[in-house]
Amino acid sequence: MTQVKSQITLQEFLALPDGDITYELVDGQLKPKMAPKRFHSRLIGTIYTLVTPWAQNRGEVGIEWAVTSKRKGRDWVPVPDLLYVSYSRFKSDVIEDEACSIPPDLVIKIISFDQSFGEMSAKATDYLNAGVMRVWVVDPKSKTVTIFYPDAPPQTKSDVDSLEDSLLEGLQITPQQIFQQAGIP
Repeated sequence: MTQVKSQITLQEFLALPDGDITYELVDGQLKPKMAPKRFHSRLIGTIYTLVTPWAQNRGEVGIEWAVTSKRKGRDWVPVPDLLYVSYSRFKSDVIEDEACSIPPDLVIKIISFDQSFGEMSAKATDYLNAGVMRVWVVDPKSKTVTIFYPDAPPQTKSDVDSLEDSLLEGLQITPQQIFQQAGIP
């Protein structure tokens, strides 16, 4: 009889072959990441196309790029919808095809229709505790973007509020742009 291992190490996780399912490592367990649905996918693509021109020569934008980190003292490998990591933190000449080994400057999470804002807030806190500088939680139902900071209360932006930030100097986009370009009703 085959025994199923109940815990997996970071090294075992990173050595897993690519497959049809994307997993996150949480508390030593493989957690499947749900495949994005239509509006979720549109939002990922739209935000990527809005942020990438700004990021050119500043850093790298990744779609579902895993991050090796720690959560509550344990290995953690989340897979954010999008991330941005500046070249001051992650050198542009790195050529390994690996999980991001440093905390990104920005993580972007889009709330799926089966998730709650509370769940995403808790995950945002985990990211901040792991050294991420900003977390955007994008809510397609309310058409808002809530920005989480390591040293200040979260701010919720809507309509034509700017998402500009001293960390992301010069990035000028609004929730309205995001949701309109994504065609979210």
